[in-house]
This record gives sequence, C-alpha cells and structure tokens, in this order.
Amino acid sequence: MPDLTKVAIGLVCFTTAFVLASLVEYWVHRLMHASHRLGERHRDHHRRNEGQGVVWEFVDYVKGTFIVMSLLFFYSLEAGLGWCLGGLAFAAFSSYAHQLQHENPTKCFWMKMPVHYVHHKYGMWHHNFGLAVDWWDHVFGTYKLVDWLTDEELSRPARGYAELRWW
Repeated sequence: MPDLTKVAIGLVCFTTAFVLASLVEYWVHRLMHASHRLGERHRDHHRRNEGQGVVWEFVDYVKGTFIVMSLLFFYSLEAGLGWCLGGLAFAAFSSYAHQLQHENPTKCFWMKMPVHYVHHKYGMWHHNFGLAVDWWDHVFGTYKLVDWLTDEELSRPARGYAELRWW
C-alpha cells in the first residue's frame, strides 16, 4: 500500500501545477497583447486565426516550461512527479482546447462561452485571454460576455471532439 503522505504530496503538487499553469498561460497571452517584442508571433496567429495543431501546441508549451516542470524533483520524487504531471496535463488540455476553439468552438462545454474563439472572432485585444479556461478572465476583470453563437457557428457541419488538426 502506498504511503498516503507521499500520494497527498503528489496530488497537491499536481493540482497546484495545473492551476498555476493556467494562470501563467493567461498572463503570457495577455503580455503578448501588451508587448510588441513578445507579440510578433502571436500577431501572426491572429492574422491567420488558426491553431498549429494539438501536438505542436503541446510541444511549444513543454519547451517553454520544461525547466519549471522539473524543479520540484529537487524536493522529492513525489512532489516532482505530481508537479511535472500537473504541468503536462494542463499543457495537453490547453493544447487541445486551443485547437478545438479554432476549429469547433461549440464543443467547449466546460465554458459558458469559448473565450479564445470569441477573443479572435471579435478582435478582442483587451478581453478574454484564457485559452483553456476562463477563470482568470473572471478574476482579473477581462472576461467579456458576448452573444457568440450566431448562424456562422450553427451552420457548421456537426463534428466530433477528436475531429481537428492534431499536427
């Protein structure tokens, strides 16, 4: 039977990493809109209005956070595993959510409104910075609810949750 203290440490680190990664994602996206230097690649993303595929989104997340995801291994194996897995889980979820919002936004059932889709559709340079979740937009006052479900979205052919660009 596993030591419950070690399991608890792993679960706390997993949860903390997942939530913290969502906060970092929110602020990095927001900074991309505030900084000309940080935002060049992001402005191109807005011009094209498409994701790069789930796998490539995930690779970008992991490349950008690999060192941070490894830090807690210096504390303990359990903390390191929990922290790293929480970061990887968020990276996978966010990569999927980002691509889904570009290709099939009506499938984002976990949000009242797919904030990233709306961010692009209405050119919101100061609102709706979340990609996978909308928590931080609510917390920091950047959430802007709009009537987003128009004929454009309703007339799209029905597609499944996995029918999107993976690479």
